[in-house]
Amino acid sequence: MVIAIIVLAVLLGLLMAVGFYFASYAVNGKRQTLEEARAWQEAHYDLSWYDGLEKTDYTVESDDGYALHAQFLRNPEPTDKYIIISHGYTDNRFGALKYGGIYLNLGYNLVVYDLRGHGLNEPTHCTYSIRERRDLASIIADTRKRHPDARVLGLHGESLGAATSVAVLGLKPEVDFVVADCGFAEIVPVLEGGVKAMKLPTAIVSVASLCAKLRYGHGFGEMRPIDSLADNTVPILFIHGAADTFITPDHSARMQAATKGASELRLIEGAAHAASVLTAPGEYAQCVEGFLNRLGL
Repeated sequence: MVIAIIVLAVLLGLLMAVGFYFASYAVNGKRQTLEEARAWQEAHYDLSWYDGLEKTDYTVESDDGYALHAQFLRNPEPTDKYIIISHGYTDNRFGALKYGGIYLNLGYNLVVYDLRGHGLNEPTHCTYSIRERRDLASIIADTRKRHPDARVLGLHGESLGAATSVAVLGLKPEVDFVVADCGFAEIVPVLEGGVKAMKLPTAIVSVASLCAKLRYGHGFGEMRPIDSLADNTVPILFIHGAADTFITPDHSARMQAATKGASELRLIEGAAHAASVLTAPGEYAQCVEGFLNRLGL
């Protein structure tokens, strides 16, 4: 009996150790530096337009006092339209620039920023939209304050940035539209897919969720942007790579079905995760322009 208890205690201890390790691994992925991110962008598309723009670097304080580094890029042509672009996990503001040219051509000023724990911000763990959405709400409020001329203010996000742009809608920010590219409806299935790829049992995710709750204050089951859409009326364009096996297209389909506002879903054939704009740049730009035209923006 004593031996059985000892064995059980050892197994439980090992299970919790694995859970804490996986929880830490899932929320503390290695972030790119600004230099690494810019080099990646320049290797994959023309970024020559960036250096010639008028820029303003600044910080925005989130509701918990956390400082977010941001950059304002002024359109060469006077305009009262603004877009806030949120990048993906482990990336930074430079990852947002692959969408910048589209909005510059459509007459928008750009606001890009480093999500919490990324870029120039203080290192911290990711909560897959829980804290990030409050940060974005602060960026939105700050943009409204800095630019009172803003007649149109939209959000565009990629992956984690898309999930954050959807999740912030639950806080009822003053925005006119959202373009959500390859966002997740909830993080648990994404983590389970990663565990399956490692040939491990998906039950690890449940254990890691408990460990994340104990260590970081939020379990993975709480990280559900889709829950912010039950009474949402802000128009959303969902874009997803049809060949995305990391965050599968059904995430966008589920979120489109959940929102109460106007919505569209466009799948980009042959595009893997976060690669739609690079796979079909012309089609992508037409999707965004058409959506905004139909909204009268």
